[in-house]
Amino acid sequence: MTGTQHNPSAQPARRRGLVIAVACAAFAVGMVGAAYASVPLYYLFCQVTGYGGTTQRAETAPTEVIDREVLVRFDGNVAPGLPWKFGPNDREVTVKLGETRETSFHVKNLSDEPVRAQATFNVVPVAAGVYFNKIACFCFDNQILQPGEEIDMPIVFYVDPDMLEAEELKGAPGITLSYTFFPLDEPAAPVATRKGDETEAPTTDQL
Repeated sequence: MTGTQHNPSAQPARRRGLVIAVACAAFAVGMVGAAYASVPLYYLFCQVTGYGGTTQRAETAPTEVIDREVLVRFDGNVAPGLPWKFGPNDREVTVKLGETRETSFHVKNLSDEPVRAQATFNVVPVAAGVYFNKIACFCFDNQILQPGEEIDMPIVFYVDPDMLEAEELKGAPGITLSYTFFPLDEPAAPVATRKGDETEAPTTDQL
């Protein structure tokens, strides 16, 4: 008599599949946690998802400027352990929606050695982040300051007129753009080029 036979290996296989699924989910959660713990990853995470009022990056200026103004405030901070003084040159500016505007932040390295750092940023209210566009910004790249060096770092931005279509932003409330600089570890120099190292990199003839 032929009937449905029980496969003794089916149950362990299903159990292994469940274990693998749980492990993958745990890995995904761990990666999100790592994004919060690591400044460069957190920066990428916010840039892609718009999380926490992250602003947008634009290649060109808008073609429409409307006669409606919004107040934009600026804030600058440095993370603990970064020996920099950093803040906006303009505490606030009033711009028309769609108008391209340039402003800048001033930064100084207070230490006696070169320091490399990366700026993260966000906008308040959070809903305004998707309408705040930056054409040029020091936050796009890592910044390196030499001992005692101080510079002005410009940003070029505009606020999209489409902001008025958002229910919570129809009154064109004031917007605060905030930056925080975090220190970045310097990459180790190649062995053959470290100061005081007498080893030379092999030449083509020596290979």
